[in-house]
Amino acid sequence: MAQKKRQPLSVPELIVRKREGRKLGAEEVRGLVFGFMNGSVTDYQMSALAMAVYFRGMDFDETVAMTLAMRDSGEVLSLDDIEAPKVDKHSTGGVGDKVSICLAPIVAACGVVVPMMSGRGLGHTGGTLDKLEAIPGFRVDLSIRQFRAQLRKIGCALIGQTGDLAPADKRLYALRDVTGTVESIPLITSSILSKKLAEGIDALVLDVKVGRGAFMKTESDARELARSLVRVGTLGGKRVSALLTNMDAPIGYTIGNALETAEALEILHGEGPDDLRELTYELAAEMLRAAGVTKSKPQALRRIELAVADGTALQKMRQIVKAQDGDPGVVDNPDRLPLARHRSSITATAEGYVADIDPLELGYASMGLGAGRSRAQDAVDPGAGIRLHVQVGDRVRAGDAVATLYASQRQLLGPGADRAAACFRIGKRRPPARNRVIETIRR
Repeated sequence: MAQKKRQPLSVPELIVRKREGRKLGAEEVRGLVFGFMNGSVTDYQMSALAMAVYFRGMDFDETVAMTLAMRDSGEVLSLDDIEAPKVDKHSTGGVGDKVSICLAPIVAACGVVVPMMSGRGLGHTGGTLDKLEAIPGFRVDLSIRQFRAQLRKIGCALIGQTGDLAPADKRLYALRDVTGTVESIPLITSSILSKKLAEGIDALVLDVKVGRGAFMKTESDARELARSLVRVGTLGGKRVSALLTNMDAPIGYTIGNALETAEALEILHGEGPDDLRELTYELAAEMLRAAGVTKSKPQALRRIELAVADGTALQKMRQIVKAQDGDPGVVDNPDRLPLARHRSSITATAEGYVADIDPLELGYASMGLGAGRSRAQDAVDPGAGIRLHVQVGDRVRAGDAVATLYASQRQLLGPGADRAAACFRIGKRRPPARNRVIETIRR
């Protein structure tokens, strides 16, 4: 007797199965994602599934299936016509994180093609696109055709995510954002990698931040996310590695779009803050290793230092800015970037050492000055933000300036100053120094 063919489960049955902690098959996951895109799976059903995943999780096979289904929900680029190795970098977001702006031209100057697609800031974390748009005229909305042409000509392009790449992720993230289901490692993994696997890159280096100013607050959670990203991305056919980096204090001395862009440009001039340089060079070295351009970290670092010292990284940035319709004069004269005209200073209340600077609260203070957005559709003020005059461990006297706030509207300075002032803690002893990079995770 012929065996009766099993009927596929309905969407409600699949949601119930995941709610009960049972596994979904790869084709079932794919069917849910594609049904979500064609309308046969409703927004409220996908929200229910996301909530079930939030509480019950997904195993490795399910996470891979979700990642690949979301990747395949749109165009998957091929950059095979570009012979050089193609490597991107992604950060999970932090306060004062302007690394991409100096990292991309450095790596491109070392012979690696960098097809970097970035996002906008939301909440206390800044976005690379907003920082780049502080450069007068700079365009981040290149078409795929323009993107390809610039990669072939210059070896680097800094653009926004196109609507054709992993559209399921954009729709699902919008639902997760309003249903309290963002903090799920399987969903974070599939969200990040679905876009990156569609870019046509050969390798990906991830900056997974941990600490009060990061999405992941503990090293154990950040390590779990990093391992998930590396494992799933590798199975997706890419060379993937991750750096766990400290986000317990702001990166560098600036928070805010034009301020951060100017500080990133300082790195290309061989200047800038030590912690920003450390983080940039470490990520760049890992990208060169992933690309196969260098075999060892010391060799990679020597190549990076030479690209900065001889001006090739700076020249690469001029080419990128000019190609994307920005003012290339900004690269050599960051003072041409906009800066809000109303200012207020915060001073130390006691003598001692800067024992702590709260990155999360400073991020929110900068957001309140106009440098960030609480909703995706909000505009940002490129000239607003905070310039720090100290870092953790610095010696101060009572009355010393520890930060300057910038806003285009004077009335924003009062609340911003009150919030920012509470972020600084002065102690009697210098706290121990901490490196930005905690560890590197590879397959």
